[in-house]
Amino acid sequence: MSLLKRLFGAKTEAEPNPCEVYKDHRIIDAPMKEGSKFRMSARIELDVDGETKVHHLIRADTFDSQAAAAKAAGVKAKQVINEQGKDLFR
Repeated sequence: MSLLKRLFGAKTEAEPNPCEVYKDHRIIDAPMKEGSKFRMSARIELDVDGETKVHHLIRADTFDSQAAAAKAAGVKAKQVINEQGKDLFR
């Protein structure tokens, strides 16, 4: 980080893992900034017969940091995959 950024208080936040594979599904964290908070959001993708199926997961839960929202979205996406499997894309 440059000296100027450190002097003027540039925030550095660890980047969350943007994509995780779980049971052949791709979970892409996509926290949504709302004011000073981040809404839990993720995209779940699955390749079926050469076509990519997509489900957008958006929850009402908000978090103070982008990393916390991304982590919670990953946990929730895994729960949805476990409960619904391929039926998620009907």
